[in-house]
Amino acid sequence: MAPDRKKLLIVDDVELNRVILGSLFCDQFEVLTASGGKESIALIDQHRDELAIVLLDLVMPDMDGFEVMRAMAERNLSQAIPVIMITGENDEEKILTGYTLGVADLIGKPFNPEMILRRVSNTVALYSHKQELERKLREQKEMLEQQASRLRQSSQFVIDALSTTVEFRSFESGEHIKRVRGLTKIFLERLSVNYPMTSEEIEAISNMSAMHDIGKIAIPDAILLKPGSLTREEFEVMKTHTTKGCEILESLDYTYEEKTYRYCYDICRYHHERWDGRGYPDGLSGDDIPVWAQATSLADVYDALTSPRVYKGPYAPDEAARMILRGECGIFNPRLMDCLEQVKNTLPDLIDAVAT
Repeated sequence: MAPDRKKLLIVDDVELNRVILGSLFCDQFEVLTASGGKESIALIDQHRDELAIVLLDLVMPDMDGFEVMRAMAERNLSQAIPVIMITGENDEEKILTGYTLGVADLIGKPFNPEMILRRVSNTVALYSHKQELERKLREQKEMLEQQASRLRQSSQFVIDALSTTVEFRSFESGEHIKRVRGLTKIFLERLSVNYPMTSEEIEAISNMSAMHDIGKIAIPDAILLKPGSLTREEFEVMKTHTTKGCEILESLDYTYEEKTYRYCYDICRYHHERWDGRGYPDGLSGDDIPVWAQATSLADVYDALTSPRVYKGPYAPDEAARMILRGECGIFNPRLMDCLEQVKNTLPDLIDAVAT
């Protein structure tokens, strides 16, 4: 609560009660008075950031105390401005209603001046302390969010640096990992209808997709950089980049229970598996292949087709999409094919939008 919040509002249709209460608090607060509920709401709206407390009569002709409390709740003021209700009612149901509506305290009539002074002072101090704690919690939350954001940026920088190192080793642009990340996100967002994922999970998976080829760092240059077709024996070596990537991850001192580790491990190992079981290294099929590896696989294939390589030139985006949809690059999840069909005409623009 701000230190200059020193106004007290007395709401009572009996003038004598307003005068008595006002005289009790005039040394501590700037006293505002209202003779009815409607007038009190106008004053609350006008002084909402300055009011320390409201002393509210229950029974009034135009708008009773309960209606005033409901109006404050509609304005999200019930937790910000404490209200002490003063009433001659002894009905337990009405007392319970008052507390349910957010009244901080109830004082019966006739009231003891010393008692009401103490209870008002205690209530104001309690709310002031509560709001100070809430302010500190908000500040701490903002600080933690900023720290988490900086940590995510640092982690992403390391991931990009490692992944780009592999790309440069094979004379490919570091833009490949950005496009794979963007494509993976595009496919996952559409797949989330069938495979429930939160936006945070999609973001984490997309970031981890950059690590899909980290195992290529263990592949000899003679095979990795060969401009022509690989022999059967060379291709068997090339295929080991999937398991080599997992070996690299396993050698790191990392918490194995972390979801991000699982995403990264699965993507490294399974991004060359195919829906019909004809992929590698484990010959998984269907949804035995983690969906994040499936999405990364399609992203990797599409970008490989549309990008120049040492062994080929780039295909046009529409031709690359047609080749994948015709099954020329292996069999993918039919739901993934639906996603590709939906976005194939706008995919280059979507990639640019997501990658930037």
